[in-house]
Amino acid sequence: MIKRYTRPEMERIWTAENRYQCWLDVELAACRAMQETGIIPAEDLQQILDKADFDADRIDEIEAITRHDVIAFLTNVAEYVGPASRWIHYGMTSSDVLDTATALQLKQSGLLILSELHRLSEVLKLKAKAYKNTLCMGRSHGIHAEPTSFGLKYALWYDETQRNILRLQDAIETVSVGQLSGAVGNYAHLDPQVEEIACRYLELTPVNVSTQVIQRDRHAHFMSILAIIASTMEKIALEVRHLQRTEVREVEEPFAPGQKGSSAMPHKRNPIVSEQLCGLARVIRSNAMSAFENNALWHERDISHSSVERIILPDSCILIHYMLGKAIDLMENLLVYPENMLRNIEKTNGLVFSQALLLHLANAGVSREDAYAMVQRNAMLCWKNGQPFIDLILQDGDVTKVLSEQQIRDIFDYSRYLRNVDFILRRCGII
Repeated sequence: MIKRYTRPEMERIWTAENRYQCWLDVELAACRAMQETGIIPAEDLQQILDKADFDADRIDEIEAITRHDVIAFLTNVAEYVGPASRWIHYGMTSSDVLDTATALQLKQSGLLILSELHRLSEVLKLKAKAYKNTLCMGRSHGIHAEPTSFGLKYALWYDETQRNILRLQDAIETVSVGQLSGAVGNYAHLDPQVEEIACRYLELTPVNVSTQVIQRDRHAHFMSILAIIASTMEKIALEVRHLQRTEVREVEEPFAPGQKGSSAMPHKRNPIVSEQLCGLARVIRSNAMSAFENNALWHERDISHSSVERIILPDSCILIHYMLGKAIDLMENLLVYPENMLRNIEKTNGLVFSQALLLHLANAGVSREDAYAMVQRNAMLCWKNGQPFIDLILQDGDVTKVLSEQQIRDIFDYSRYLRNVDFILRRCGII
């Protein structure tokens, strides 16, 4: 059973308290590493480990004077530690702390998002199996094409979600890196071994090379994966919106007792969750674009990326986690109307069998061009007067010269549209 993480846990990751805790974790890991490499005396490290703490309100007070958040943090920590605090931040620069701590937050967030992706995947798998033999109308350009399995819609979303899981796992690995390389990334004041040991404590991988900052292609990659995940949810939600239209009504979002759909029209039952998902996906995509803009910085560092990331990283992680919760609830509780699906299939009076008829004529020796003309002229009459397509075909002498009545009736059989569904589901790993 996959644990479901709640939204408050995600929001906690991006609180000031957790941000400062991550900063402190980085500083303490660095101190441990410096003690192991002979820089910090063991007794001073013990003092640091025993006393190091912070107070978020006090940091705000100090920052109001210093106008530098990391200095305010270090000043506050020093108030708890005392003289041994001279070793905290030794040989380091602000971005060593900030970027490595951000990696911790992104890793924490990524794992929560990954858990929700697994939950969505399981729901989609169950629905794909449940509706594998439910016929629905397949549409291209919004127009009836041929019948298909409603379960295949879920299978498609499941398969894409599996790819999103792999993408996110890669993105988490990409951002789970740390650095303690100093003001321009050349380890002028600390040996690279300090970085390696500290990252081991933090369960991060040291970057191969940095400037004063961890390079933002990593963050852009992470954000782009969130945007892809959002686009998958938008795809699902858009399909629900189309299928819930009054003229279609093959599915419907659940409508709770007491829920209202319109301030003016009491009859309304609107796909509000699906519309929310489509709208919020735009926010995630726009944030991803900002992440791309952050990759190009002046020389070894500027801070043009910093103000952007204070918005887009927490907002996007919290938002995608919220969206996944909504998508899971939507898929679990979606109302499905198979009888309406069949009614919609039959709206065109058998026209959905036009390709099957075309292929049987070709298989019987008729040229494709002639077969197409035979089928199309009857299809156009069916469109025009609503006469059953099979009746028109049985009255067409050109067709009946090639195919018997029984052969024609056998063509108008829905089973062909489901016969390979199990093959597809097996290939997706659903059954």
